[in-house]
Amino acid sequence: MENITEAQVLDALRTVMDPELGKDLVTLNMIKDIKINGSKVHFNLILTTMACPLKKELETNSINAVKAIPGVTEVAIVTGANVPQGKHLPDKAPIPGIKNTIAVASGKGGVGKSTVSVNLALALAKTGAKVGILDTDIYGPSLPLMMGLHEPLMATPQEKLVPLEKYGVKLVSVGFMLDEETPLIWRGPLVMQLIKQFLTGVDWGDLDYLVIDLPPGTGDVQLTLVQTIPLTGAVIVTTPQDVALIDARRAIKMFNEVKVPILGIVENMSFFVCPHCNGTSEIFSHGGGQKTSERYSVPLLGKIPIDIEIREGGDTGKPIVESAPDSVHSKAFLDIACTVASRISVLDLA
Repeated sequence: MENITEAQVLDALRTVMDPELGKDLVTLNMIKDIKINGSKVHFNLILTTMACPLKKELETNSINAVKAIPGVTEVAIVTGANVPQGKHLPDKAPIPGIKNTIAVASGKGGVGKSTVSVNLALALAKTGAKVGILDTDIYGPSLPLMMGLHEPLMATPQEKLVPLEKYGVKLVSVGFMLDEETPLIWRGPLVMQLIKQFLTGVDWGDLDYLVIDLPPGTGDVQLTLVQTIPLTGAVIVTTPQDVALIDARRAIKMFNEVKVPILGIVENMSFFVCPHCNGTSEIFSHGGGQKTSERYSVPLLGKIPIDIEIREGGDTGKPIVESAPDSVHSKAFLDIACTVASRISVLDLA
């Protein structure tokens, strides 16, 4: 019997395609550390995210491909992940140590953008990623309340702000620098100066994803922010009714103008499930997120129902992904996080 070679293993794995990226695993540089011991083959499969929805399929197809090599009796595989560095616009320097920046935006206030930002960040962290949240809603910071943190930000000897940390996620908000009843009465230039301080003057360390909770709307402040921040992509939060969808479309156009990819739309407050009869009521209309998704050729990432547990989680400082990780609502956020991570890997490697 001829010895099995590494070249044979690689040739076999070239037949395994990643359906999302449209390329084989060897071309995508996902196969590492091939070891051959007689008739036994071991290798590592390195995905772009542990949240990959095709993980099991890729593992099974890889094992079957190598088992088809004559003489192979056993295949062992270890699956890991390495989140890729996001592509940024050429005129914006990336933030040191941060691989990907995800803007969470809404065309108007009151659609639950901050709720989505916080739960998206926590869900990404549950996939094993290193995650931070930056609250850039200067005039209405909600991160301290939603995460149950009311401590001041400290600084390093190098005069860099040190993020607070909770539930495995790093956090920075102007709300950590003010008490709850103190309004921030600043004009635009001072606001932008503070945002730049949060981006470059914070000791974030190494992060796979920085989720940036933008202020609601599509005015000068929002436009200046998205022109300043080196963004990997944007998530648009809306509710199903027409007035919210009109504003969501404005947000999509704003990001298109500055050439920031739209990762998808989240339809929040999509429906209400009666706790007594399990009947579903579409309080804010129906199908608006899907229509907007189709009109602008961007994915509908998911639909989040209205639920008292989500609201209570935000008010008590324990978001639903943390307080009820096995709930239907948490699963919705986890599915959205997986899709966002997968979309980012497609942007980088497709």
